[in-house]
Order: sequence, then C-alpha cells, then structure tokens
Amino acid sequence: MYLYSPLMKFDMKAAFVKDSSKVVVEDVLKPEMGSGEVLVRMSACGICGSDLEKVYGKYSQPSTRLGHEPSGIITDVGENVPDFKKGDRVFVHHHVPCYSCHFCQHGNETMCKKYSETNLSPCGLAEEFIVPEWNVSHGGVLKIPDSMSFDEATMIEPLACCVRSWNKLSFQKGDSVAIFGVGSTGMMHVMLSHVHEFQKIFCIDVNDFRLDFAKKFNITDAIKSSQPELKNKILSETDNRGVDIAIVATGNLHALSDALDLVRKGGVVMLFGIPSTGAILNVDMSMVYSKEITLFTSYAASDADTNAALNLIASSKIDVKKLITHRYQIIDTPKAFEHAHNGADSMKIIITN
Repeated sequence: MYLYSPLMKFDMKAAFVKDSSKVVVEDVLKPEMGSGEVLVRMSACGICGSDLEKVYGKYSQPSTRLGHEPSGIITDVGENVPDFKKGDRVFVHHHVPCYSCHFCQHGNETMCKKYSETNLSPCGLAEEFIVPEWNVSHGGVLKIPDSMSFDEATMIEPLACCVRSWNKLSFQKGDSVAIFGVGSTGMMHVMLSHVHEFQKIFCIDVNDFRLDFAKKFNITDAIKSSQPELKNKILSETDNRGVDIAIVATGNLHALSDALDLVRKGGVVMLFGIPSTGAILNVDMSMVYSKEITLFTSYAASDADTNAALNLIASSKIDVKKLITHRYQIIDTPKAFEHAHNGADSMKIIITN
C-alpha cells in the first residue's frame, strides 16, 4: 500500500510499448497530482483490439499509450474537484472531447482534436494513474454502482464503442445481422442484437474457439469464414435476400468484402474493426451502387455512449461477465498481450492490480 503524502514519490509499475511489437512493465515514479485532477488506483483494465493494433499492427491514431478500459478506486483528489472523493469506485475514459467545436456540434465527438489529445498519465495500464483536470471536468470519470464489479466496469468502454456504432444504424425488430469477427467486441454486438430483438444472428470467424463460444449465446448459426457454403447458409436463412445489417468487427478487410457480398440490397455495412494504416481493399463499386449499400464506420465512443453502456451493464441487460475468459496480474502484462494476440483460446483478457 502507498502512503499518500504530497511530499513523497513512490515507484509503481506501468506497461508501455517498446521497440517493435514489445510490451514491457517498468517501475516509474508515481505522477504528481495537480489541482482539479484525481488519482486512481487501477483495479482492472481490459486489453482491447486497438491496444493489440498499437503493439502488433500499424495503428493510425496518434496515441500509443496502453490501457484505455481502466476501473478502480479514487485514492486522492486535487483542489476544486467537488464531485468526487477518496474511495469512489469509478470507470475512467481516457479521451474526452471539447463539446464546442464544429465536430462536436455535429455529433462527431470522437473526431474532435481535443479528444485525441486528452489521455491518462502515465496510462490506464498502470498501478495508479492521474486523470487530468480536463477529463475530470468534462465527464471522463464515471462513478459505478456497488453492484458492478471492477471487471465489469472495464467493459464499459468497448461496449460504448459498440453502442455508438449501433446508434448510426437503421433497423427494425426482427431484422437479421451478420457479425464478422466474434472476439469480445463482436460478442458485444451479438448481445446488442438480442437487446434490439433481431431474429437472425450469424457469427462468422476463422477461429474455432470463438465460433464455439458464440454458439452459447442463442444465435442462428456460427460459420467459419473459409467455408464455401457461407453465402448459401445465410441466403437460405434470409429468404434469399442476405442480411439486413453486416457488422465487421475485425480489421481483416476480407471480412469487409464478404460483408458487402452478403448484405441485402439496400442493406447496411458497419466497419467497426480497426484496419491497419495503409490497408487497401479492391471493391467493385458498381455492385455497391446497384445494391444501394450504405457503408458506415465508427471510431471510439462519446460520453453519451459511455453512459449508455454503463446503464446496460448496471441493469443486467448485457452480461459482460460472460465474455471474460482470462485474468493476469499487471506484472504479467507482456504475457497477457501475447495471449490476446494469439487469440486461440481467449475472449476478453483482463489485467488486474
């Protein structure tokens, strides 16, 4: 346990990206807290697909800090922070927009310049971290109910990203959806499909473990993407139309190509997964045009999405606990990243402190 004195500094552990595709845990000085800031002791933090892309891929966003799904306990509060106190159980969002620029006023908060500039210090994957004044005063710290575990709270951010993408879609009760890539966020899309009362839910992946995992969630079918009968299976279950919505929850652009092929005329494709920088796909645009396909993309989440996700978890409408398959201590973060990158037998991996 740390002794919290403003005159003292203590070493703590934090995870960083070093060199090429290497995660390390280092001892660092505990960051000094300023006025308007809060200090949080991390209890749990999930590993996200964007974290993996930062380490093993070519991530297009400017930040390479690891850990943006942290939950924990506030251990110190700066001056002029009236809404929080020591001992508060919280989820913390790493990025917070300005709410006043052209992008924010048009509902594009995740495109706001301030959004990408804000972050936690040193990062969310640290024994303790500072939440800057901007984040504290602009809705970046959310109190969580006592009934919600810290593990569950780490799932608020990825679920919020899914919620944001669904808010862009038009659909009706009884519609059909194909979800390409059923990792943890893909499975959240499955859960949201149930919340929105979709009748047909197809899960498509290359990973047998994930397909078997998806079968536990009352879906229509789990299909390996390499199966030649993939298209026929979906057409046979949708009156030969194709699905109303196709969600690509993987950065593999072959899945996007399949989604364009399997969505019905007038249907919607959501590119949710993160393509690597420079990823290129050859598309027959005459097909996209003649089918009147609408293509959306969705990046990250706003405060409205985050609050909606918190409420979905707190109300038990979505049981994110079912998605957690492995836990690692923070000292073993490199092993956890290797495990998540391999992905052969895991869904959601949580780092605990």
